[in-house]
Amino acid sequence: MAKSLRSKWKRKMKAEKRKKNAPKELARLKQVLSLDKKGEDEMADLQDIATVVPAEKIKKQTDVVMAEEEGDDGKMDMDNKRNPKTLLDKNGQYPVWMNPRQARKLKAKRMAKKGKGKMKKKKGIAW
Repeated sequence: MAKSLRSKWKRKMKAEKRKKNAPKELARLKQVLSLDKKGEDEMADLQDIATVVPAEKIKKQTDVVMAEEEGDDGKMDMDNKRNPKTLLDKNGQYPVWMNPRQARKLKAKRMAKKGKGKMKKKKGIAW
């Protein structure tokens, strides 16, 4: 499908645009990575405005905070009130992610076990 003249032209023009913008992008990348003299000057300006904190210090602080918050052996707070066999919660509701067809199937299975001897007649044509 992507062999039409229009798509070939668009690819060609995108390639030319990439060639044209490559030097600008490289300069901007160097500036962002502060490999350029200009970038170092900007970092000095930033230090005047805001407090610059090393990344290691922040990581250590977050690790300490996470350890304090855990407290319950690192287990996730899951929906533990759900029956693992039937997947019903305390209100008799199925999970949100469950397909309605799958829920009907589970309900039918549950009802079949509940009233083994009693089989419900399916509605159909009377003749």
